[in-house]
Amino acid sequence: MTGLEKETDAGEGCPVILPRSQHPISRKHINEHTLKVLYRLRNHGFKAYLVGGGVRDLLLGRRPKDFDVATDATPGQVRKLFRNCFLVGRRFRLAHIRFAGNYIVEVATFRRQPRPEELPENPAEHFFFTENVFGSPREDAFRRDFTINGLFYNIDDFSVVDHVGGLEDLEARRLRVIGDPLVRFTEDPVRMLRALEFKARLGFSLDAGIREAIYLRGPLIAEAAPARIREEVMELFRHAVAGPVFRQAQAMGLLPHLLAGYEANEETLAMLAGVDQRTANDAAIEEHLVLAALFLSRFRNALKSDGETSIGEALHLANLLLTPMCAYFRIAHGTRARARDLLIGFFRLSRGRGRRGEARFLRHSSSPQALEFFALWCEVFQQQLDVLADWRQAFAAGESSSTAGSKSNGRRPRRRRSGRRKPRKPAPKSE
Repeated sequence: MTGLEKETDAGEGCPVILPRSQHPISRKHINEHTLKVLYRLRNHGFKAYLVGGGVRDLLLGRRPKDFDVATDATPGQVRKLFRNCFLVGRRFRLAHIRFAGNYIVEVATFRRQPRPEELPENPAEHFFFTENVFGSPREDAFRRDFTINGLFYNIDDFSVVDHVGGLEDLEARRLRVIGDPLVRFTEDPVRMLRALEFKARLGFSLDAGIREAIYLRGPLIAEAAPARIREEVMELFRHAVAGPVFRQAQAMGLLPHLLAGYEANEETLAMLAGVDQRTANDAAIEEHLVLAALFLSRFRNALKSDGETSIGEALHLANLLLTPMCAYFRIAHGTRARARDLLIGFFRLSRGRGRRGEARFLRHSSSPQALEFFALWCEVFQQQLDVLADWRQAFAAGESSSTAGSKSNGRRPRRRRSGRRKPRKPAPKSE
């Protein structure tokens, strides 16, 4: 991205304009439904930009997860243009345009920071009011979090518009906050976690101001809604960057504030890196697996060193470890139970074969996933590989015997009669 051209007729505060010939974004890389939205808005006289992470990823040659649109049309005007449009959000009104296959294009109206004299007299109304003051594209760009997320793609002339210095930071592979990091992280502490996520996902360096602000504002993230933190953490695992983000958060003192006092040791961080590798290999990531991975090291270290821990004691220990975090983040009992099953399965597998209840354990529905979890730990730390091989052989033998039993007779097995006989009907009386 070279030869940046500045807009000549924009006056003071003019943006950097990158014409189509000087950037790699092509319409064939943009989802067709998103293009329909952009063109319809433009054809009805509104400004229509592709914004945010979609523009960033296209400029980096990456495939965007989704595409967002910004416009000067109000949410009500957007709804009039699209029959398949639904307005969502109470504090931040957005238009969701739904297409076949449940594909949703999110459309936001350009917003700005209100002036002090515009604020309502009641301070309790300030937060809602500030989120819904419409503005210009430039004002909207300066409300965004990081410079690399403040880039716009203009469907009118296919140019990239940069009001905040994002193009320069993309070239330098540097993550920088728009405005003062101390102020922006105070406004929304979750931005600190997102900074570490982008660093890990994109391989960018952190601006010095971001590092200093995280050290100073880290405790504020504990005030964020637990439901939001829970979703942001799961996003780390979905993007297979939980390991490096947790390591960085631990080093910067952010992790205990993020996860209600939780701290990770080196074994846990290595296990999370293994989970990331599993996800990168297209394995599905589920929350109960994340919970089990977070507490496996503590669970192992709390077991009796002589190997004489009973199943009942292991169950009590697993519940003791999992319950506080599940209660704080309001994680469903079913999810906690599945995480506990993984820890107990790991406990049974790590003791080796020949224990009481082995046959029942091999048939249990949760045992195959417990074996996968145990295998992940064995491969990450290169321990108990011989025990793992024995268990894999036992599971394979169990599967083959059950398959052979079901195919040995093509007919359905007859149901056993109950011990009680049905009473006979009395013979008809002869006349």
